Amino acid sequence: MAPPSSSSKPVQQSGAPSSFTARKMSNAGQGPLPTLSIPTQPATAASSEPAGDVPLKQTAVPREASAPNHNATASPLPAGASPGVTPPLSTASATRPLGRSGTLKGSSASSRQAAKPRDSNISEDQGYEGDFKADDSDEAPGDKSASASSNRRPKLASQGSSGDVKARDHASGGAPVKPQAAVRNSPAAHEGIRASLPADFPDAESFARSMQRNRNPSASAYSHPGKLPYGRNKNSGGGPPKARSPSMTSQRSVEATSHPFPTPGLKKQDGFQFDQWKSLEEQRLDEDERKEKHWKRWGPYVSERQWATVREDYSANGDAWTHFPHEHARSRAYRWGEDGLAGISDNHGRLCLSVALWNGVDPILKERMFGTTGHQGNHGEDVKELYWYLDSTPTHSYMKMLYKYPQRPYPYEQLVRESTNRGRDVEEYEITDTDAFDDNRYWDVFVEYAKDEDCAEGVSIRITAYNRGPEPATLHIVPQLWFRNTWSWPKERPTGPAMPSLRQVGEGVVQADHEKLGRYYFHANSSPAPIGPRGKKEQHETVFVDDVVTPELLFTDNDTNFERLYGGKNAVPYVKDAFHDHIIPSHRPPMPEDEGAEATTNGEGYDSDTTQNGTATPRPEDTRQFVNPNKEGTKCGAHYVFRDVPGNGGCAVVRLKLTTRTADEDPAILDEENFDGVVEDRRMDSDEFYSRFNSGALSDDLRNVMRQALSGMLWTKQFYMFIQKEWIEGDPGQPPPPPERKNIRNKEWKHMHIEDILSMPDKWEYPFFAIWDSAFHCIPLAMIDPAYAKKQLDIMTREWYMKPDGALPAYEWNFGDVNPPVHAWATFRVFKIERKMHGREDIAFLERVFQKLLINFTWWVNRKDASGENVFEGGFLGLDNISPFNRSEQLPTGGTMRQADGTGWMGFYALTMLNIALELAKHNSVYEDIASKFFEHFLFISDAMTFHNGESGEVSLWNDETGFYFDAITWGPDSIQQIPVRSLVGLIPMYATLTLEPSTIKRFPGFKKRMDWFLENRSSISKRNIANMSAGGKGDRRLLALANEDRLRRILERMLDENEFLSEYGIRSLSRHHKEHPWSWNVNGEEFSVHFWPGDSHSGMFGGNSNWRGPIWLATTFLLIESLQRFYQYYGNEFKIECPTGSGDMHTLAQVAEDIQHRVIHLFARDNEGNRACNGGSELLNKDPHFRDYVPFHEFFNCETGKGLGASHQTGWTGLVAYFIWSVGSTARLPRTPRTPRSVAAHYFDDVATPGASEAETSAWDSDYSAAELDIDEL
Repeated sequence: MAPPSSSSKPVQQSGAPSSFTARKMSNAGQGPLPTLSIPTQPATAASSEPAGDVPLKQTAVPREASAPNHNATASPLPAGASPGVTPPLSTASATRPLGRSGTLKGSSASSRQAAKPRDSNISEDQGYEGDFKADDSDEAPGDKSASASSNRRPKLASQGSSGDVKARDHASGGAPVKPQAAVRNSPAAHEGIRASLPADFPDAESFARSMQRNRNPSASAYSHPGKLPYGRNKNSGGGPPKARSPSMTSQRSVEATSHPFPTPGLKKQDGFQFDQWKSLEEQRLDEDERKEKHWKRWGPYVSERQWATVREDYSANGDAWTHFPHEHARSRAYRWGEDGLAGISDNHGRLCLSVALWNGVDPILKERMFGTTGHQGNHGEDVKELYWYLDSTPTHSYMKMLYKYPQRPYPYEQLVRESTNRGRDVEEYEITDTDAFDDNRYWDVFVEYAKDEDCAEGVSIRITAYNRGPEPATLHIVPQLWFRNTWSWPKERPTGPAMPSLRQVGEGVVQADHEKLGRYYFHANSSPAPIGPRGKKEQHETVFVDDVVTPELLFTDNDTNFERLYGGKNAVPYVKDAFHDHIIPSHRPPMPEDEGAEATTNGEGYDSDTTQNGTATPRPEDTRQFVNPNKEGTKCGAHYVFRDVPGNGGCAVVRLKLTTRTADEDPAILDEENFDGVVEDRRMDSDEFYSRFNSGALSDDLRNVMRQALSGMLWTKQFYMFIQKEWIEGDPGQPPPPPERKNIRNKEWKHMHIEDILSMPDKWEYPFFAIWDSAFHCIPLAMIDPAYAKKQLDIMTREWYMKPDGALPAYEWNFGDVNPPVHAWATFRVFKIERKMHGREDIAFLERVFQKLLINFTWWVNRKDASGENVFEGGFLGLDNISPFNRSEQLPTGGTMRQADGTGWMGFYALTMLNIALELAKHNSVYEDIASKFFEHFLFISDAMTFHNGESGEVSLWNDETGFYFDAITWGPDSIQQIPVRSLVGLIPMYATLTLEPSTIKRFPGFKKRMDWFLENRSSISKRNIANMSAGGKGDRRLLALANEDRLRRILERMLDENEFLSEYGIRSLSRHHKEHPWSWNVNGEEFSVHFWPGDSHSGMFGGNSNWRGPIWLATTFLLIESLQRFYQYYGNEFKIECPTGSGDMHTLAQVAEDIQHRVIHLFARDNEGNRACNGGSELLNKDPHFRDYVPFHEFFNCETGKGLGASHQTGWTGLVAYFIWSVGSTARLPRTPRTPRSVAAHYFDDVATPGASEAETSAWDSDYSAAELDIDEL
């Protein structure tokens, strides 16, 4: 991370109250408008003149001295403005750089696109996105350059250039003005400014803190510590490279920070102007969506594990782990995809590129990630590598990944042996438990990809390896380019243009030809020799190296080595694993004349025979050709050998380029300084893009967590191919699969034909899509790339995914399994996030998915409500081992399982479909009738689930004595037994919650008429007041919910009890009550039980690699938080609950929701001692400077310690933490610090008045509020 500011500690200003409480009580409206002396930046050679003071309007909100600042900042005020005028919230950054004249730097008016009027339908509800409209007020009067400017924003001026901010006083309608610098610089003016400050104005410490927090976000996780070496003969003229402005990235980031995306979930103040400023990356997204440039053709679409997947399994018993093990991966061609280390490919997976490494001692090249299989791991499959996704833009114009490669032999056998020997009650054995990284003997290998500014087909690849060990070491770097094997499966091998080819056409140049992809060139240039570590003063100096490392170009074919695997005959002479044989002598098959001899090798790879007296005699020279001497094939590699790279930070760098251009057409290919300039420009583009998410109140650490979470979401895209007919029947060019294989799995999904870029939960542990995982992925994806998020949701409902009967595919192990119905919810949330952040509403997308989901909803009703009583089954519903029984199989007790979560999910589904129908009814009145249908369906579900009528055979899932929902087993009309296990199963019914605005009900008279008729004529339901439709809440809103107020309180008393569900890090999936009181049931001599396991599972149910009996899961927690916010929209401040239970601290539901989000954030944020809970107490991960800034995103978390568990790179739904940080990260305290009572730390609440709201509810200083008004339309 960037070092803290070295400026002296600010002192409290004279006359300012010492505490937040004192400042809060002062009258902000009294006194003249203030100005403030801004600390100037250190003088540089380019800008040595002093910067003056800027007059400011007071729009900052006073806060507790120890709390972070709000996003609100000060903005320039016209001279002579009337006292007392307070404009709307300004989003200008407090750290915008100062020019020579002392004025704030700002983007020119010509760089801003003119705002377009929003559709009138958007703003009628005055909700989440409806209370603002676009504004072009940043333009100066008469300045027409904005509308005439190019779509691409021009680059900023170099350091030292000045530019005045054109600001408009929206409150008074004043014209844009230019700040006057001369008057501000005198000491008398400074004293006058200080004397004029009102008592509640933020003190200098608070302001300096905000300045410090707005530093350039490109921290150590994203940028190299210093300049990389150049070959002297490669730089133009051999002289020093051209100077680059060190402040450019800071300027661009600060400018982007001045145009933040609207914060999710909160209404904007009256007068808010929608900002249509766009970063360069957003402009690329627009170009891609308009199909002007195919910016997304190339991306990280190569899997990290294609071996042992269901798609590659052609066994008779369906054992994918055994049929295609890791040992086969280097020698056997894949049928349905490819994998590699830090790999990229085109969007159809035709041409792939990845990195291979060799440390001189491993038995194989490190081409792909290694891990234990589902049979070998004591908690199922688990990757045993250290790697992090550090950065990526949505178009993948810039990407960065870090892989840590041991210098000792990689402990393949040790990891498998120890993992197999461990029981389920022991933690997993990780690579950090071995000696692989002792004494820092490892390589930090950074892989960066950067696309050309004007060519989406040009990709620069920079591989930088640092020797972290204490001694010099040798590293082999082998970038590989290959075509996915498409020629081994037809009956006849294609020839001519139909056969893709690679061939060398020049020194270090490979030509790649593909019939559909076209022609590309792979440029593998010579690299400068390694350099040693440099000190802080030297690291930014350019280093020229005379010696170069020239790569050897290797060629083979991406075909199976039948001879090695099966003792058969190879179809071609050069096969997939040829590079292993060529580089590593010990990997080669025995020479024909020495077949009985045992080959040995030393660390440098030289074979030798040893005589009886210990003397070595040379062995016959191995002259066999393992790679194609004709320099052609379908797979190639550039073999770089960096010998004796100095220890303690010595560096080796490889620069490559994949492009449609030759070196004559692209000067950056051979000019290393130009090459690095392209990479750095794209990194700056990434800085600029992510700066729009950087609230001034977010700490650098939380920005880092958020950026890595979102980057991980983008890195886990994958080309996924599955054609069921070909997979079941086999290929003409291969032996037919065993006939019994057809009946193992997925035989009913005959329509499936998938060839798409999909979001994976984890590209190693789960290199396949899962339908409900994908829904949660789309929430953070919509923040950065709504078009991609929409496509993920849309495509799953298309006819080549969804079955004709309406079933959605679950995951490849069993497409017919049932996941929770969250697709509709995710669709509507993505629709609203795009409308909120980008000012666009895609009605066509919403309507298209909604119509397909009508079929899916009908499937649920027909297939999962066996008795027609509106009480649903569903199977495991994604919660794996949460029940004592496997809910996807026949119960050992007999009977039928009636699931509280299944019924809760269906209530949630019905309300979401109702909400979407009302949105669509704004544009098409036909949907008004459909909304009425879902309204009635929800009430029937609500009534069936929760109330006793005394009727024979009635099933109730509510237990009034315990105050909780439970699953129940029924054996007949008069035989039912609840399963009293307190788990998420009983919390999920809270998801089914919806508030209806009075304006919405008034807008649709047909819907209102049918609703009133139903409540009147079905009084037996309405009088129970389950849906709270007869009683108006805050703002005269109406509430539809499964739980009434009494039941809500009883559930929350348990959920917020730290001895039950509330953990320091979120909501437990099973109550801690079962730690001392496990539940068990003996059925025919077999015990079925539920115990509290805070970490990994002790059960083999569902493979044992996940656990819902205690740990924290972000997906289910996310929905609980949203449910609390919706309940708050109805109950407002009148409903308060003790949180935590027994603490005496009363909170509104909005405050409870915020507190839970803070707890989840604490899983990843550093505490006072520099530890991250997700690292599980590892000193290496928490404190080592080469580890501590990198954040893992696990599948689930130990509810007692916060340690990350399960899949270690599940930046799928765990990426939801980015949304939490963006929403409430600015108010989060440090982890493991005492909570401040709300009576002291209540913070500013920007409420927007709604019909029927009281004055107390709309008061900005009401201490009951915890955040800005939650937006009903978003929730």
